Amino acid sequence: MRASITRIILAAVATLSTAAFLLAATDWSDFSGEVLIMGEVHDNPQHHAEQASAVRIIQPKAVVFEMLTPDEAQVLADVPRDPDAMRDATGSVQWSNIADYADVLAASPVIVGAALSREDMRAAFSSGAAEVFGAEADSYGLTQPLAEEEQAIRELNQFDAHCEAMPQEIMGGMVEAQRLRDAAFARSVIEAMDTYGSPVVLITGNGHARMDWGVPAYLMRARPTLDVTSIGQGERQEPPDGVFSWTLNGAVSPDRDDPCAVFKQ
Repeated sequence: MRASITRIILAAVATLSTAAFLLAATDWSDFSGEVLIMGEVHDNPQHHAEQASAVRIIQPKAVVFEMLTPDEAQVLADVPRDPDAMRDATGSVQWSNIADYADVLAASPVIVGAALSREDMRAAFSSGAAEVFGAEADSYGLTQPLAEEEQAIRELNQFDAHCEAMPQEIMGGMVEAQRLRDAAFARSVIEAMDTYGSPVVLITGNGHARMDWGVPAYLMRARPTLDVTSIGQGERQEPPDGVFSWTLNGAVSPDRDDPCAVFKQ
């Protein structure tokens, strides 16, 4: 991974540590890798602003979005690269706050959608990620079971993410659905590189951006020589969980409703 970073504050350097670096500022003009994965908390406007800045400066060949299906991305292909035009054009997109990504979309020369259908997600839950992914499942590591400890941690994470309101017994299916998404996002990145060249940027949540078991792990399995940089974005000077090339943690937290309220009704 090659990126020259200005005013770096060293926070931690350890394999499988919480975060590799805490940065005060990033000089995106020095980025020279093939793939940049930019994590986020989905509703944080400062995270979106950082992504838009990176895309404008790096000028990737394509930007892959977790938030868009391939069909939705195709609809945006000929939309003028203007934030207002993008907001107007995203009215039919299923991702609830897609308008918040208008600046990122407007900065993207080619927009690629990586979101999977609900049918695929349900199938992964019941039948496993490998069966849904198809012929390349082994190349991406989906035919191999997770290590017992990782499986347990990820099931617990899913239980917490669903506010402890769903049976723990079904969390294995939730993990399979997440594995499918991570591998599918990785495949979309590789296809974008093969079609448009590099660099390619992926816009996704922090959980998918983590290097220990997210999209980067599947990229390294499918194409080990790729130069991948993955950035996590935290809030209130706290890094997101997982391993990243570095983290940006200075964003404030927006006002949020209780995410578990829906389970309490």
